Amino acid sequence: MRCAAGILLPEVRLARLGLAVVATLIAGAGDFAKSAELQTLEIASKTGVHAFQIEMAITPEEKEHGLMFRRELPEGTGMLFDFQFDQPVAFWMKNTYIPLDMLFIRADGRILRIAENTEPMSERNIPSGGLVRAVLEVIGGTAKKLGIAPGDRVGGSIFKPR
Repeated sequence: MRCAAGILLPEVRLARLGLAVVATLIAGAGDFAKSAELQTLEIASKTGVHAFQIEMAITPEEKEHGLMFRRELPEGTGMLFDFQFDQPVAFWMKNTYIPLDMLFIRADGRILRIAENTEPMSERNIPSGGLVRAVLEVIGGTAKKLGIAPGDRVGGSIFKPR
């Protein structure tokens, strides 16, 4: 991942220590989804409340790996990247085979911005557009299909209403 200024975040630098790290990540790509504890996250939109079963990306390794190398992501599931406090972030789709919707979420749980149907394998930066606490990645087309929009509220243990 890169920060909004295009500088590699510290967790990216750690992952680039050598091919052994990359090989380990690739070998364990399928295992992460199987071993990760799923949590329920809800989004309240104008069309109703939508529940998702999510994996949490908290450690630098989990954030670096994300949904890379996955060949599918079932509807109603996703990955939440928790950055612990509001900050500008940017993602890319390198080694990500499926289109994703990225929901950039502020600490109060409000969606700031949505990047819809991101391009698989692209190294183009996808910025948050402001300060966010977390990013939710779901299968591409989900936001449009469910009527999820900026300003909608995300409910989860990491979000604190203001």
